[in-house]
Amino acid sequence: MIQWYKEDLAYIHDVGFSDYALKSAAAILEILAQNQIREGLIVDLGCGSGLSAQEFSKAGYSVLGVDISTSLINIARTRVPEAEFRVGSLFKVEIPSCNVITSIGECLNYLFDVDNNCQILGQFFHRIYDTLTPGGIFIFDIAEPGQIEPGATIKGFTQGKDWIVLVEKQEDWQQKRLIRRIITFRKVEEYYRRDDEVHCLQLYKVEDVARELSQAGFQIQIGRSYGQYNLPKAHAVFVARKE
Repeated sequence: MIQWYKEDLAYIHDVGFSDYALKSAAAILEILAQNQIREGLIVDLGCGSGLSAQEFSKAGYSVLGVDISTSLINIARTRVPEAEFRVGSLFKVEIPSCNVITSIGECLNYLFDVDNNCQILGQFFHRIYDTLTPGGIFIFDIAEPGQIEPGATIKGFTQGKDWIVLVEKQEDWQQKRLIRRIITFRKVEEYYRRDDEVHCLQLYKVEDVARELSQAGFQIQIGRSYGQYNLPKAHAVFVARKE
């Protein structure tokens, strides 16, 4: 059974946390225009509820979205019926030849796939390179070590009209991992329903990711924002181009 982004957290993520996807998508479309990629297929790995896919589709691109969460994919299929969506691991799904591959929102960090590690990431970059057409672009972001001070625990909550989400975060500095413990309350009819999830992220240093991309053959640019949209602390954006 899939334990991440189940029905309630998928709903909350969609209605309450759309800025990241929408603002990054706008900047990605600008990057594609600058690189003269104005049509073709975009493969969106970790597509979530289809917010980015919706913007890509509006701009005239074909879209294939992949996500490990069935609940998120169900929302995406309703939102963007003209796109194709698949449930699966972004590290294992068969990726067709395409002009653009995106992975937005720390997707490569998540340890939903137990095989995910730096070695697998390097192999994944080689597979992405081979899949892209000449001149194609791979755009993604990562979370780095240094999210939280050693020994610290950060707690917070956010609420909407029919939901509340509580998050507790800790960082294991030795293993370079971030642990998020998430409790959701969603109103169903007259009562609130509780659910719990634990998300673990492997944190990667920018220089290590850059080295793996270069070894795969990419020309890379590294930034700290999608256009005018600044990323949170200790995050980086990569634009990797296949020459």
